[in-house]
Amino acid sequence: MQLNESTAEKILSDMSMDDMPVMEYTPHPTALAPDWFKKYKELCHQFASNLTDSVQELAFMNLSQDEFMGLLMGQNIPQNISFRFRIPLMWGGKMEIDNLFMCWTFPHSLRLDKFLIMQSDANSVWLPNPAKKIYLPAHTTGGGDGGNATEDRLAQMAAQLAAGRE
Repeated sequence: MQLNESTAEKILSDMSMDDMPVMEYTPHPTALAPDWFKKYKELCHQFASNLTDSVQELAFMNLSQDEFMGLLMGQNIPQNISFRFRIPLMWGGKMEIDNLFMCWTFPHSLRLDKFLIMQSDANSVWLPNPAKKIYLPAHTTGGGDGGNATEDRLAQMAAQLAAGRE
């Protein structure tokens, strides 16, 4: 199905992702290398190890301290977390950290799969392109009055971890 920008945004809005930016892209069908999945897993661990600048978004994911630290150290990926390509490899995307973003598998990654599949026969497609490394819908990131002690605690831990790497 060939979409235009407003239709793509409307579909994402209907999927409760009305704040997901999109970019137009002309797919270039590309064969995947036989070892693509191994490289993808390695890239996901590298990506996770570079999330120290995304502590605020991570805090809103309500990860346990062990999940948070395991993710930042690139050791363990918590359940229900997906790493997605901004431009899918099969459409000419590159196996690079800048081509990845992270989101919840359910419901966001599954909805984005549906969104891409409905465009599979189009000449140009609208791809999800969140501004940050982690996509969380704006309606899930609002904090209440009084601050966020979890965010503060996790920010301190991330700063210590980043300082230890230098």
